[in-house]
Amino acid sequence: MPADLHYLSLDEVARRLKARKLSSVELTLSLLDRIDKVDPGLRSYATVTADRALADAARLDEETGAGTSRGPLHGVPIAVKDLCNTEGVPTAAGMVIHRDNVPSRDATVVARLKQAGAVILGKLQMTEGAYGAHHPAIPAPLNPWNPAYWTGSSSSGSGAATAAGLCFASLGSDTGGSIRFPSTMNGLSGLKPTWGRVSRAGVFPLAESLDHIGPMARSALDAAIVLGVIAGADPDDPTSVGLPVPDYAASVDQGVRGRRIGLPSNLHGLDEDSGRALDVAVEVLQKAGATIVDVKLPDGFDQGARDWVPLCGVEAALAHDATYPLRASEYGPVLSGLLDQGRRLSAVEFARMQLRRAALTGELNRLLGSVDLLLMPVMARAVWSTEALLAAGRDPEAVAGRLRYTAPFDLSGHPTLTLPGGMSAEGVPVGFQIVARGFEEGAILAAGHAYQQETDWHIRRPPL
Repeated sequence: MPADLHYLSLDEVARRLKARKLSSVELTLSLLDRIDKVDPGLRSYATVTADRALADAARLDEETGAGTSRGPLHGVPIAVKDLCNTEGVPTAAGMVIHRDNVPSRDATVVARLKQAGAVILGKLQMTEGAYGAHHPAIPAPLNPWNPAYWTGSSSSGSGAATAAGLCFASLGSDTGGSIRFPSTMNGLSGLKPTWGRVSRAGVFPLAESLDHIGPMARSALDAAIVLGVIAGADPDDPTSVGLPVPDYAASVDQGVRGRRIGLPSNLHGLDEDSGRALDVAVEVLQKAGATIVDVKLPDGFDQGARDWVPLCGVEAALAHDATYPLRASEYGPVLSGLLDQGRRLSAVEFARMQLRRAALTGELNRLLGSVDLLLMPVMARAVWSTEALLAAGRDPEAVAGRLRYTAPFDLSGHPTLTLPGGMSAEGVPVGFQIVARGFEEGAILAAGHAYQQETDWHIRRPPL
């Protein structure tokens, strides 16, 4: 087996498995060995389910030998964020209070991965309750590119493990940016689907009307493969949408020729790294046949980022109503602060923010009606050291500034794809995002794939 087997794309590994050039047991053993060697220094896994993974891999190899394939994930080892219920496996959602929670049933996304033949290696570490900080008693995952830099919240373990070759893809969740932040900081291709495209049944909520579940992978093609498995209506989630699920992987090579891609003229605060990533994306996408169009973000865009924290706080307070404030002493200070803020917000203020949210959604729908796609930064400041993040603090304006280009698309529910687009001087990846109309994930995946046919940022690996 090649020494860097763990860094192959999910698509390549799946093809080798199907051609019987690899067995799932060999592949799973290789990754479990790498987890043993590498993860003590990264802390990306909350739980490793080695015995279960090997048993599943052996069964899937038997199916392969009998000429049966469950699809493109058959025998491929992946991992899931620790807020997705997994039958018989602890699911703590990054919380000390839930460390003994062992679900009796899989979340729908986990069940679909298993049905498609994925081998689940374990559960990935995350911030407390999927909000902005890890519980003080749980060590945060480290960035495999540079441990002095932020790993991204809250899908921090998903970002670190996927980048470090500890799984071939992972599931993350995004309520204010938590697929996009760890994707950009770890050099991944992370997809936040349209709200309702992927079932949230069996997933611990932060704020249910804002929560999105999606794939974090090493390429747009790999993300397309995973999305095709987990997307679709679910009777256990009445908010999931019953639109047909396209074959995203089959259409990923459609490219961007003739596409109109909007680039906002009123972006502000971008540092040199973020600006350069957008400039390169413009150049590459134009060469691929897209037309770049000047557009303007809605007037309410920045206000949406400021409204996000209190809106999230109200829904989070509802999600934690059974344990907070009853067991407040077992919570960390950052999540406690959010819940307290949510419980204090008046109904009038909440209604006012909801009306602003509806207006912003309408304005973004109008903007995306004038172009096919929208090109955006992920963060104005492209990379954050953990020291700088602590210094910036948790005051409302500082948080809104970090959320400026992510949270509004959680409020509106539009799909976005984060792509690696450069490296900072500190050796940390820099990303950007492409946004589409609702349920047009295929369009951003095709754009991302076209970009990655002409660039190599997505095949660079951390110096481990």
